[in-house]
Amino acid sequence: MSNLTLRILSAIVLLAAVLPLTWFGGQGFRILAAVIGLACLYEWLEMHRGKIPRVLELGSWAVLLAAAAAIVMDVPAVSTGVFLVVAAIAFGVAGSVMARTFAPGIGLAYAGIPALAIAKLRGADGEGLAAVLFLFAAVWATDILAYFTGRAIGGPKLAPSISPGKTWSGAIGGAVSGVIAAWGVAAAFGRGGDWRLPLVALAVSVISQMGDLYESSVKRRAGVKDSSHLIPGHGGVLDRVDGLVAGAVLLYLFGALAGGPDSPAHGIFGALGPQ
Repeated sequence: MSNLTLRILSAIVLLAAVLPLTWFGGQGFRILAAVIGLACLYEWLEMHRGKIPRVLELGSWAVLLAAAAAIVMDVPAVSTGVFLVVAAIAFGVAGSVMARTFAPGIGLAYAGIPALAIAKLRGADGEGLAAVLFLFAAVWATDILAYFTGRAIGGPKLAPSISPGKTWSGAIGGAVSGVIAAWGVAAAFGRGGDWRLPLVALAVSVISQMGDLYESSVKRRAGVKDSSHLIPGHGGVLDRVDGLVAGAVLLYLFGALAGGPDSPAHGIFGALGPQ
């Protein structure tokens, strides 16, 4: 089986699992968010194997498993978020003292906070579905069209020391595509006339590309091509969600400021005022 065929089959299987869970929401989607977080921590620890003391590795698993349980049980966001932030700071300090690395704390934050954000964005209503589809559209369109635009136009490199294949033309093309795709989702949910949502989509698109570059820099420092081999033909989970985790946190923050920490989707689609 060719690598392209394997990539296509893996993508079909992933979409067949993710889209129904996204559509129906509830505990099934919260479990999905928790699993993504746990997979991200696994890959982070693997990429830093030998650099993080074993006791901090085990402690990271204990913390994130507790946070994952809280996410699945829909514990209030502030409680879970504060727990994760305090643990991340503590593990970062411990790592710096024990092994001169902040990797344990960064890994906990990188895996846990986006999982919480994604779960809370979905919530249990139509606004939650709109918010998550808005996020998916902005991030996925950015990722796909950045690749094709960059290949078609080329030009100056975006960050040659981190990811030599990325170009400014691709970044701009991806951002434009992400805004258009996210606006399409907003329009489908009756919010196409709200001028603020394209600005939110642009911010999500830009931060998702920064998330992609950050994960590339982590892999480069670790000396690996893929974050793992969990997804046949695609590499690891982080390779597929590097932009999504960054975009999810930003979109959650936008929504939480307007709608509250447990109702971010309402802040994005329900509390923005008249169109």
